Amino acid sequence: MSCNVAFIGLGVMGYPMAGYISKGGHNVTVFNRTKSKAEKWISEYKGKMAETPAEAAKDAEYIFTCVGNDNDLREVTFGESGAFKTIKEGAVYIDNTTASATIAREIYDFAKKNGFGALDAPVSGGQAGAENGALTVMIGGDQADFDKAKDKIDCYSKKMKLLGSAGNGQLAKMVNQICIAGLVQGLSEAINFGMKAGLNMEDVIEVISKGAAQSWQMENRYKTMIDDKFDFGFAVDWMRKDLKIAMDEAKNNGSLLPVTELVDKYYGEVQGMGGNRWDTSSLIKRFRK
Repeated sequence: MSCNVAFIGLGVMGYPMAGYISKGGHNVTVFNRTKSKAEKWISEYKGKMAETPAEAAKDAEYIFTCVGNDNDLREVTFGESGAFKTIKEGAVYIDNTTASATIAREIYDFAKKNGFGALDAPVSGGQAGAENGALTVMIGGDQADFDKAKDKIDCYSKKMKLLGSAGNGQLAKMVNQICIAGLVQGLSEAINFGMKAGLNMEDVIEVISKGAAQSWQMENRYKTMIDDKFDFGFAVDWMRKDLKIAMDEAKNNGSLLPVTELVDKYYGEVQGMGGNRWDTSSLIKRFRK
């Protein structure tokens, strides 16, 4: 059934995600801080654009956001022209931003008091996952809101799961990023070791990627890591933002993240080499100074 949907934030992830919701037969109104991006989107997909998040949200049954961080999220929701100024009673708000569990719970509490639903629903799968409509979505919130929103979320996902109460989606995304940090460092060390040892690493990865060492990073990044190409994908700046969220949360719950903290410092070195916008697989550049 066709619904009125608002999608706020048309970055490398949000742009194709909003497109898949439109292709799913829904009436989509988009907002982006840089207006030209919204204009480009409506030239490619069926939908409308709004001048503010509040305008985008006013007739929407489902409001999605996919922005940069907690501050951006606060601005497009609670801000002067934010979506929460006009959101309808009974609507469901879905946040795909990777943000803190704290703001997810704050939004949920506000939603409960104001008669609408709220789900924190960060995504994983990178730019390629967004462009292929094949993201994984980790969700926190109430079952009733999830049941209402899941067919809309399904437009851009290959796997989604409700993982408990508000904030749990963001906590699960922290788990995801902790796993990735260690994997990319291990893969960087392995490829560098193999190349120094004189191995044909494309042949090596072809074999070991079918065994216990297999990972998404290995399958999707080994060629570009060997070829020293990093001008695409999930930027180092974004990864450090995500790791900081995880490390801050670890202080709250008393868990130790020694490897994550180390890899975060390594990403700092990559930034120092001018690699702020390089893909996260650029950790290997530290061995090529």
